[in-house]
Amino acid sequence: MSSLETRELEFARQVRRALDENAANIPSATVDRLAVARRAALARKKPETVSAPVFVPAFAGAGMPQADMAQRRRSPLRRFALAWPLVALVVSLVGIAYWEDQQRIAELADIDAAMLSDDLPLNAYLDHGFNAYLSRAH
Repeated sequence: MSSLETRELEFARQVRRALDENAANIPSATVDRLAVARRAALARKKPETVSAPVFVPAFAGAGMPQADMAQRRRSPLRRFALAWPLVALVVSLVGIAYWEDQQRIAELADIDAAMLSDDLPLNAYLDHGFNAYLSRAH
C-alpha cells in the first residue's frame, strides 16, 4: 500500500470515529429532518438496472454476427485438427501403460526362471530360517 492510500484510510477512520462519537449528540429535531430527507431521496431515486455481464470474445472473427457464424460450418478436416491432440494423448497414455505392464511381466518372468532353474526345492524359499541365512550370506 502506498503512503497516500494509508493516509486516506487513516483520515477515513478518523472521520468515522468522529461521526460515531457525535451521533448521540445530534438534537432529535435534526434527526427527524434527516430521516424525512432520506425517505424523500429514496423515493426519488431511480431504480437500478440490473444487467448481466456480456461475454465478448477477444479473438479473430469476434465481430461477426451470429447468423454468419451459423452459416460457416467446420469441415471434417478442421474437426480432426482440433481433436487429434486429445487422441494422441490417449494413445500415448495407453502405450505407456502397456509398456510398463510388459516390463513388470518380464521382471516377474526373470525371477520365476531364476527360482525354477535353481537346485533348491521351492519349499526352501518358504522357510524363514533360510531367508535369514540368505540375507546373512549376502
